Amino acid sequence: MAATINKNGALAGKVAVVTGASRGIGEAIALRYAQEGAKVVVSARTVEEGDHILPGSINSVVKRIKDAGGEAAAVKADLGNAADRENLIKETEKAFGPVDILVNNAAVTYFIPVEDFPEKRLKLMFEVQVFGPMHLAQLTIPKMRERGGGWILNISSHAALHPQLDAAGRGGTVYGMCKAALERFTTGLAAELHQDKIGVNVISPGLIATPGVVHHGLINESNKDRAVPVENMAEACLRLVYGDPAELSGRITYADVMLKEFNLKPAELIA
Repeated sequence: MAATINKNGALAGKVAVVTGASRGIGEAIALRYAQEGAKVVVSARTVEEGDHILPGSINSVVKRIKDAGGEAAAVKADLGNAADRENLIKETEKAFGPVDILVNNAAVTYFIPVEDFPEKRLKLMFEVQVFGPMHLAQLTIPKMRERGGGWILNISSHAALHPQLDAAGRGGTVYGMCKAALERFTTGLAAELHQDKIGVNVISPGLIATPGVVHHGLINESNKDRAVPVENMAEACLRLVYGDPAELSGRITYADVMLKEFNLKPAELIA
């Protein structure tokens, strides 16, 4: 049976913003949320197919959702730019209303050893992956609080974990720094917003053969057997944005952990 839109699903009537959603994990999250009835704003820098060296675009993701009977809108945003972040929330409210669910998935990554890492790229990575999520949270928290709750989900990586000294280096130190900072931001914000019924969580996907992962050569003969479908991550990310925030907040978790804990079966995504 083909995947469909359930307008009375777990996210019925909710407004969700997913950044970095032109392809890969962000795309899968946007599709899965739409399938559960959310009105989804799909955001990234890539508007049309061919605008980027990798396949995928926000317009194509929105088309898939609308063709299936869901509600979605595309908003171009460079998360390294404060004005674009502000415009993203403004356009979301104009299209669907205040944000109920914010998913910070956008990333820009350079794999360069610390010794050679340029300051300009360091600042850009922190702007997109650390301050960007914080700024978007600042822009959405007040109205979440006014309406009695909401959800913020940050997408991390196993790169946040401390490496072994004998691990083969790939120049991923700065990427790991960004993700570690995002995880600490998540738990701190969760504590700040606990009384406001706003759930804040962070999740890592494991190894998924997304276009970006393949592009960076992060899947090889030694680890290819550990790769899992993107649907696993989408299902775990769905479970982290509904229910009681008092019982589901402040988590630093992983897709496989969520699937096991909640006995989740990943749903097929709309074609």
